[in-house]
Amino acid sequence: MKIFVTDALVIDLDAEQWECRACGGALGSARDNYKRFMALRPRDPRDIHAPIIDPDRYEFTFAPDPQWLTIVEYYCPHCGHLAEAEYLPPGHPPVHDIEFDIDALKAQWSVREATAAPVLGPDFVAPPHHHHKGGH
Repeated sequence: MKIFVTDALVIDLDAEQWECRACGGALGSARDNYKRFMALRPRDPRDIHAPIIDPDRYEFTFAPDPQWLTIVEYYCPHCGHLAEAEYLPPGHPPVHDIEFDIDALKAQWSVREATAAPVLGPDFVAPPHHHHKGGH
């Protein structure tokens, strides 16, 4: 069964693999950080957030300083689809931003009907929320 995680990522629960939603290419173990399997492109933040004032005349131009910030883009290595972009200090490892308990997901989805596409909006019915009584 395939679970839609983001606009760019799917988990194949049977194979326990991350997949690219755009091309269906297998990326790697769903028990690991998907970013380890992606093509990386570090970007100079000034290429994305251009200086607002003349950098030849002013030290601070409202553009991010590349000594303090790197923008890293993560692409599917099969088709080049952009999966994620994050702002990091230079040299910082990729953030592990999505981590699932795969065994719990398998148990949860074993009693659910497979979906052919992401389900959002009025078609999505969240499980009932249980309020904690007697405390804050």
